[in-house]
Amino acid sequence: MTTNANTAPTVENGATVFIPLNKLRKHPKNARKTPHSEASIEAKAASIAAKGILQNLVVEPELDAGGEPTGFYLVSIGEGRRLAQMLRVKRKEIKKTEPIRCVIDTANDAAEISLDENVTREDLHPADQFERFRELSENRGWGAEEIAARFGVTAHVVKQRMRLGAVSPKLLQVYRDGGLTLDQLMAFAITDDHTRQEYVYENLSYNRDPSIIRRDLTKMNVVATDRCAVFVGAQAYTEAGGNILRDLFTEDRGGFFEDPALLGRLAVEKLERIAAEVQEAEGWKWTAAYLDFPHAHGMRRVYPHSVELSEADAAAYAAAQDELERLTAEWENADIDLPPEVDARFAELEAEIERIDALRHAYDPEEIARGGVFVVVAHNGEARIERGFIRAEDEAPKLEAAEDGETVIDGVRVNDDGEIIDGDEQDGEGDDGSASVPEPEEDAGEDGKPLSDSLIRDLTAHRTLGLRLALGEQPDMALVAVIHTLAAQTFYRGGSEAHCLEIRPTSNYLAAHADGIEDTAAAKMLNERHAGWAADMPRDVADLWGFVAGLDHASLMALLAHCASLTVNAVKLPWESNKRRTHETAEKLATAVTLDMTAHWTPTVRTYLGRVTKAHILAAVREALGDEAAERIADKKKVEMAEAAEQLLAGTGWLPPMLHTERPAWFADEQHDAFASGSAEIAPEVQNDDHFAVAAE
Repeated sequence: MTTNANTAPTVENGATVFIPLNKLRKHPKNARKTPHSEASIEAKAASIAAKGILQNLVVEPELDAGGEPTGFYLVSIGEGRRLAQMLRVKRKEIKKTEPIRCVIDTANDAAEISLDENVTREDLHPADQFERFRELSENRGWGAEEIAARFGVTAHVVKQRMRLGAVSPKLLQVYRDGGLTLDQLMAFAITDDHTRQEYVYENLSYNRDPSIIRRDLTKMNVVATDRCAVFVGAQAYTEAGGNILRDLFTEDRGGFFEDPALLGRLAVEKLERIAAEVQEAEGWKWTAAYLDFPHAHGMRRVYPHSVELSEADAAAYAAAQDELERLTAEWENADIDLPPEVDARFAELEAEIERIDALRHAYDPEEIARGGVFVVVAHNGEARIERGFIRAEDEAPKLEAAEDGETVIDGVRVNDDGEIIDGDEQDGEGDDGSASVPEPEEDAGEDGKPLSDSLIRDLTAHRTLGLRLALGEQPDMALVAVIHTLAAQTFYRGGSEAHCLEIRPTSNYLAAHADGIEDTAAAKMLNERHAGWAADMPRDVADLWGFVAGLDHASLMALLAHCASLTVNAVKLPWESNKRRTHETAEKLATAVTLDMTAHWTPTVRTYLGRVTKAHILAAVREALGDEAAERIADKKKVEMAEAAEQLLAGTGWLPPMLHTERPAWFADEQHDAFASGSAEIAPEVQNDDHFAVAAE
């Protein structure tokens, strides 16, 4: 029986009636004392808006103190649905008098049936829910947004449930049976390849942590933060048909590129395009594109040299400088922000000055015609362009003096016209050309007979002894000779033959030990310093002595320091157990130069935190920030802990023990003397104890 509660004078138990929403109230005996969550009410409101109220509310008439009906009804079952309709009234989706279908129950105890509804009801298993969401998408063609609107959840939640519903049916059943946790199922959902999922599941070890499952599922893929992925870009990769795996349940930092071969091909193609542009613009003989720098073994490298500006460029530079100085003087004391047109003009002038400054150094056209360029992917995901490499076969031929009118080029005799003089050439009478060369006489007389080899060795040995004695008495000239020897071998091809001191500088290639070290700020500073000296060097090593001898003392010492710095080797290798004293000396050198590694190294997931245990990560955070900070991340998984620690340690100056530097003795002495004298003018490096406290302790 269905009636209208406004017109029926009495309502029988079990009757179905339509009651205006504003005539319904919460029953005081409702078992639920904890309020419904906002999310729950939102979901019910969305569901009712899409499908109507699927379950009747159970109510009983409200009676006053005298036992008479008040005209209101108390909701025993369905309070959440009543609140959802009230929310829709608030949003002006329905009127407050909206009729609500209810069932009258005056026979049962309201408290008991309210409790019974929640106790005896069994929720849908999550796996069933996941599959039904996926089916809604597949069978009805609904997208995540539409499904979300019909169920009152976010589109992201719908995507998560559909992704879980797409996991292998075999693994979903394992989850139903309790063989997998929800976190583990989420880890499997990172890919929709059922074969791969099942293979990883069957080969899991005792460690079934979700991070291990994700690692095994993606170890053939490329993380989106990889340098090649950054270089190519997600858009170019997907436009080429590549797929990106996204983890909807954890922070995946851009996901995983599923096709490494495609990614590598796209990266090489982009590098080749850049290389072609460089070659066309600059005129190099060759360019080569590589994902990794090939280190140019066997090639000589040349650097740009100082050149004079053209008259036009010099005039343009002077004009730009004058205008920049005028504008700076005009606006330096202004209390207002620069007008857009003035700010733009400053930028134009600075760009022009920078452009012309770049013209002050240029490669020799002959070197460009013989040399080439490597274009590689840097570790920050940008193109790295290395210029000035000359292959052995492209080297300029060596010229040697020969007889009058002849030159020897790489061992071949040519005349002034460039024609090869063949040793087998016949003379006019048909005799061998070599017959015209007179045989050396056995005894050419006192003036013509050469000295014997043994005598030459004897005399030059005495000369060497004299040089050693004299050089040891002239420290300034010894300094010049040592620097000349180091510079000849550091900056010139064949420089080992251009000096007479038996000093051989060697330089350990650090990129073989630390991936990405070439792209660090420290490496770039060192390369720029080297390129600066290379640009100042004379073209011919024969002129190097005059260059070094002509340097002022400060420049001479700077060149010595640079050449010596390239030979430093403090790398510890596991098989070099006999180099203990070498590393002890490296520690003393670090102390002597007051090395502060906080200026050159930062603890990140890539450089440290992702390569050590959780205990090491917590120890680092505890040392830098205290126990409380360490406790905040102690319950995180390894990957999440490492990422959180990177954020926490940023700017703290924390260093692992391997990078600590001992305080030099002078530091303690000067600090003690300064405080003992009560001087307020303490040297800045002594005032700031953190320089060593962070780097050493």
